[in-house]
Amino acid sequence: MDMTMTAQEHKERTARSYKLLLLFAMGSMTMMFAGIVSAFVVSKSREDWMKDFEFPTAFYFSTLTIILCSVTFHLAKKAIQKDNRQATTSLLLLTLGLGIAFVIFQLKGFGELMDKGYFFTGPESNITTTFLYVIATLHLAHLAGGFISLLIIIYNHFKQKYNSTQLLGIELGAIYWHFLDFLWICLFLFLYFFK
Repeated sequence: MDMTMTAQEHKERTARSYKLLLLFAMGSMTMMFAGIVSAFVVSKSREDWMKDFEFPTAFYFSTLTIILCSVTFHLAKKAIQKDNRQATTSLLLLTLGLGIAFVIFQLKGFGELMDKGYFFTGPESNITTTFLYVIATLHLAHLAGGFISLLIIIYNHFKQKYNSTQLLGIELGAIYWHFLDFLWICLFLFLYFFK
C-alpha cells in the first residue's frame, strides 16, 4: 500500500483544513453575537428601554451595500474560475470599494443617532443605543478581518497566484464575506423588528 500523497490530494486536504478552521471561527463569532442578542432580549424588559427608537437611514444603505459586496465577491470568484483576470480584478476592487462604503454608511448611521441626541456612552446614553453601538461595532471589527483578507487576496491576485485551478484564497475570502453579509442582515432585521 502506497502511503505517499499526491500533490492534488495534499492540495485538497489543505483546502479542507482551511475551510474547517474558517467554519470554526465563524461558529465562534456566531455564538458571541448570539450571546449579545440574548442580553439584548433580556434587557428589553428594563424600564429605561426606548420603545420609539428610529433606525438610522444610513443603516438601510449600509445593508444594501454589504449585500452588493457579497454579489461582487461571488462574481469575482466566478470570473477567476473562468481565468478572466481582468473581470476578477475589477470585481475584487469593486468589492473593496463597496466594503469601504459600508463602513462610511455605518459611521453616518452613528452620526444620525448622535444628531438625534442618542449617545452610546456617558450620562446621556441609554441601554438601547449602547446595545446598537456594541453590536454594530463588533460587526465592524470582524469586517476589519474581512478587509485584511480582501487586501491579501487582491495583492495575491496581482501577483497572479490565482487561476481556475488555484483559487482557495478567493474562495475562503468569499465565504467569510458572505458570512459577514448574512450576519449583518440577521442583526439588522433583529434590531429593526425587535425594538
